[in-house]
Amino acid sequence: MILTLEESLGMSDDKSAREPIPEDARIDALEQRLKAAREREEKRNPSESSRKSDANYRAGNRVLADLLGGLIGGALFGWAFDWFVGTSPWGLLVGLFLGIGVAFRNIFRMAGTQSPPSDEG
Repeated sequence: MILTLEESLGMSDDKSAREPIPEDARIDALEQRLKAAREREEKRNPSESSRKSDANYRAGNRVLADLLGGLIGGALFGWAFDWFVGTSPWGLLVGLFLGIGVAFRNIFRMAGTQSPPSDEG
């Protein structure tokens, strides 16, 4: 009795040898539960990039508020000074420049106190 190469290696024409093994239903259920758990964990603990973008958004809003507050506040104080003393437009101009100076001082302070980004991966 002479065996062919396919028969000796177990490579017969059986369809069962060629068909992939069906996945177990328990594995599918486990993968679904793991996927759901990862999604819940991502919602609870946002990624580092989303935390950075939130911090940058807050910093930008603070800069805008400082600039607008300095300009508007300085203009109001200068206008009020002009109205009481009668030195129009000098009080308004001085108030505007002082407001801009205070705004830039606050922005420089904020930029100097930010913590450097961490290199943790």
